[in-house]
Amino acid sequence: MVRIGVVGLGIMGSEHAVYLAQRTIDGAGLTAVADPDAARLAWAERQWGDAVARFSDYNELIASGRCDGVLVATPHFLHPVVSRVALRHGLHVLSEKPLAVYTASARDLPRLAAEQGLVFGVMYNQRTNPVYQKVRELVTNGELGGIKRTSWTVTHWYRSQSYYELGTWRATWSGEGGGVLLNQCPHQLDLWQWVVNMMPIRIQAFMAFGKYHDIEVEDDVTAYVEYANGATGTFITSTGEAPGSNRLEIAAERGKLVVENDRHLRFWRLVTSEREFNRTYRGGHGAPEVWEVTVPLRGYETGYRGITQNWVDAIMHNQPLIAPAEDGLKGLTLSNAMHLSAWTGRGVDLPLDEEQFESLLRERMQTSVGPVWNGKV
Repeated sequence: MVRIGVVGLGIMGSEHAVYLAQRTIDGAGLTAVADPDAARLAWAERQWGDAVARFSDYNELIASGRCDGVLVATPHFLHPVVSRVALRHGLHVLSEKPLAVYTASARDLPRLAAEQGLVFGVMYNQRTNPVYQKVRELVTNGELGGIKRTSWTVTHWYRSQSYYELGTWRATWSGEGGGVLLNQCPHQLDLWQWVVNMMPIRIQAFMAFGKYHDIEVEDDVTAYVEYANGATGTFITSTGEAPGSNRLEIAAERGKLVVENDRHLRFWRLVTSEREFNRTYRGGHGAPEVWEVTVPLRGYETGYRGITQNWVDAIMHNQPLIAPAEDGLKGLTLSNAMHLSAWTGRGVDLPLDEEQFESLLRERMQTSVGPVWNGKV
């Protein structure tokens, strides 16, 4: 059995701890938890008594010998801090999203895990959604041909002012490290690059900071990207629109895919690719014949438990990870580049200038009203 410790007993950490303790993950169980909040440790004691060890310091949990791996569910800035300590102690790691606040703080971690033969994953649970798995399959197997344009409008993340007042760390540069891009949208940023199987080479972003709320960070974003193959894309998100939308559209040489609300997949397939039609058609006005195709989907979304089960299976049976940690750097690169573009008022070329991003982030952290974590959970 893989003995798992959960670091951080907030909303997500508590949920992970409960299903691990219930032994819903084959081959794994909860053996320890860590949180500095005495109330959360008292909750854990009421839940499991002495069957699960309790620590106020994650370093003690990691050094206790009670765990083979840790699930990190701390505030964002501590994700790479706790992950690094665990990896150096020879423990497998599954980190909540985002992998970090800025890429430079986690750049070395996938290599550190690989050097020690440890399994390091990230909780991108929406990769278990059959809709997005099918979109990725259609793109990577060439069914769509070359991609021309991607567009994701994800504005269904409405949040009221009272939400941001639930904790002093929320929506602050020093406490959370960002707004909608760091809190609500890491899943979409990950899926965006994952399903199209490519990263942009240039990003231009426009943001409003505290446009709809009394907060420091971004709550409205519009980004434009360019890809190496000449394709373009847009990413639009906000926590200030109601009702919002969640629509991904991919236009390609052989048709168009649209995903609505993470559930509904529609595929319009061209009988003749647009590029071939453009070269050979001689009728003046006209367009390629198009069929709306029903795409069969397999399985169901397994969510958090699916990612955790996959991580345990990778540890025990060498199964490939659905969401390896190195992929966590890709979505984070997109959000970091968007911030950098908005802060500087210009387009940003990838690879990202990580030093410039970190410098500008730290400038904002110095005047932030949020807490400074200082390596403690």
